[in-house]
Amino acid sequence: MGYLIDFVATVTFTIMMSKIMKIFVTVFWRPYALTRHFRKQGVMGPRYSLLSGSLHDIKPMMIDARKSVLDKHSHDITQRVLPHYQIWSSLYGERFLFWYGTEPMICISDVELVKEILSNKFGFYPKRKVRPSTVTLVGEGIALLDGVKWVSRRRILNPAFSMDKLKVMISRMAACTISMVDEWKRKAIEAKDKSKIIEMSEEFKELTANIIAHTSFGTSFAHGREAFKAQTELLLLCAASSSDIFIPGTQYLPTKSNIEIWKLDRKMKKSLQCIIESRLKSQSDCSYGDDLLGVMMDTKNDGANKLKMNEIMEECKTFFFAGHETTSNWLVWTVFLLSLHKDWQEKLRQEIMEICGMEIPDADMLSKLKMVNMVLLEALRLYCPAIELERMASKDMKLGDLMIPKGTCIKIPITMIHRSKKYWGEDANEFNPMRFINGVSKAANHPNALLAFSVGPRNCIGQNFAMLEAKTVMTLILQRFSLSLSPDYQHAPVNNLTLQPQHGLPIIIKSLEL
Repeated sequence: MGYLIDFVATVTFTIMMSKIMKIFVTVFWRPYALTRHFRKQGVMGPRYSLLSGSLHDIKPMMIDARKSVLDKHSHDITQRVLPHYQIWSSLYGERFLFWYGTEPMICISDVELVKEILSNKFGFYPKRKVRPSTVTLVGEGIALLDGVKWVSRRRILNPAFSMDKLKVMISRMAACTISMVDEWKRKAIEAKDKSKIIEMSEEFKELTANIIAHTSFGTSFAHGREAFKAQTELLLLCAASSSDIFIPGTQYLPTKSNIEIWKLDRKMKKSLQCIIESRLKSQSDCSYGDDLLGVMMDTKNDGANKLKMNEIMEECKTFFFAGHETTSNWLVWTVFLLSLHKDWQEKLRQEIMEICGMEIPDADMLSKLKMVNMVLLEALRLYCPAIELERMASKDMKLGDLMIPKGTCIKIPITMIHRSKKYWGEDANEFNPMRFINGVSKAANHPNALLAFSVGPRNCIGQNFAMLEAKTVMTLILQRFSLSLSPDYQHAPVNNLTLQPQHGLPIIIKSLEL
């Protein structure tokens, strides 16, 4: 019996010492060793602080930045959305090392190196693991999967985004938009001066939610309202905690924040389950339909590509979020730019009237709207909904002249790259859609300098959908209204996981049909 007690004590002591050593390596030794490793390569950065890393520097910078209001004509928003990047790049150079708690992060803004990272097909630079709250928000779908799972899921979902299917969706996109602009017209007619201030942020959120619901899930915003509402609230919770230290395991504690996250997740799943069950009941001829939900559900009959119900639910979360949150912000910033640059608003309106008249645009018409396309791309460059990308070195990697140790997170600051004079010229901070006159690849000094939809095998699966949607919406709005910036507008872009106007976007609309 004594031998057994000694053996258990020895094993317990060994496990305890192993955990202590692991903590020591993570908290003390690794940060020291990696700092030395990168300094030898000429990569500097802010000093590491015990446990918090660089977060004690980042938080006050972000708080101060959010108090500022920019000149509405200033498109150099890095100081507001990535203030720590701007300060550290001026102190340490374009590439620098900082710490997210005990996690090392290196900023890489050289587009050739970015292309090498994003174009890698061997899984050497997978996506960084995100917080559990973010997984709850976005869903454990194609956006967060890696490796074989991602390849399989992409293959399943690709057919839903073929151009032939997308072209059919334009009429549904237009129907949702016309419903919105008809309401705008009614409000403008009722106003004394025949103009009305519209809060574009809220309008576009509801519009893009309605469009993704109709085109991809065969339902309406009304039926998916709980899911969209829950995601919006989750987004705010995730954004608020993004610069706090995350301790693994705390997501299971019944804290006030976690209880709210669990509650919102239940609401979202219940709403999505109703949509899926409705499709199951309406099944005909062994087909669930040819939209995104139908494509996912049909795989249940295919052993090789079978998706479980919970996997379908997670993909629904992903596309509900990505399908309305990013596009709504893209539309918001496009309207902001056109309200600021009335000459371009008029150029686009003339092009639209020449090609479409007052008709609802079809795919052929949309493909001819060159200037609309140029403005949308310039809006993506200056106000990209995603302000940075993240990847992780899965093993020790040589990247250019750098040796990147395994487990190092690579931060790709899209906002900074999109404003780099090295790639975009001296007018990098100015609104100039003409730079895209010969297409994206020739707009800058590097063909991959526009990273709005990423590049390489993991580029955005929904980029053609988003472009057709944005063109359709802007065409129908510009056919019917002139847009002016309200005097109440405060130029304060903010990063709430996506780039949003902190104080909204009030726009004065005036009907052209009166």
